[in-house]
Amino acid sequence: MALDGLADGWDVWSDEQTKVVVAYRPDVFNTTDFPAACLPTIYLTKGKQSRRPGRDRPSSDDAWYVTLYLEPEIDAGKESFDSKPAAHDYVADVSRQFADGEIDYRDLYQVPRPDYLEKLDELTGE
Repeated sequence: MALDGLADGWDVWSDEQTKVVVAYRPDVFNTTDFPAACLPTIYLTKGKQSRRPGRDRPSSDDAWYVTLYLEPEIDAGKESFDSKPAAHDYVADVSRQFADGEIDYRDLYQVPRPDYLEKLDELTGE
C-alpha cells in the first residue's frame, strides 16, 4: 500500500511491512548544514517502537503508531490506529500540518537550536 497525500518536502525513506519512515527536506536538514539528528521524521510502526527485547515482530492485534520526531528524543506526540490505512491518512495529515506551520515545535525543545529552528520557521511559513 503506497503512502499518498504527503505534503511537499516530505519523502518516504523506508517503506517496510511493519515500519514506514518519512523525512522532511533531507536536502536541507543534512549532515553538512545540521546534525543528522535534526532531520524531522514521521515514523509509522506496527506495535510500539519501545517493544521489549526478544519481541522483534509485532503481533497481528498490535496497533499502528504514528510519531513525529524533530530529533530522536524530541517528539510531537504519538497517535495509535487500528488499521494501516488510517495510520497512512494520519501521516499525510501530520505532514501537511507540519509543512503549513501548524505544529508548534519550538515549545518541545528544552535546549533550543536557534539556527535549526529558524530554518524550520522559514520552510514552514512561521
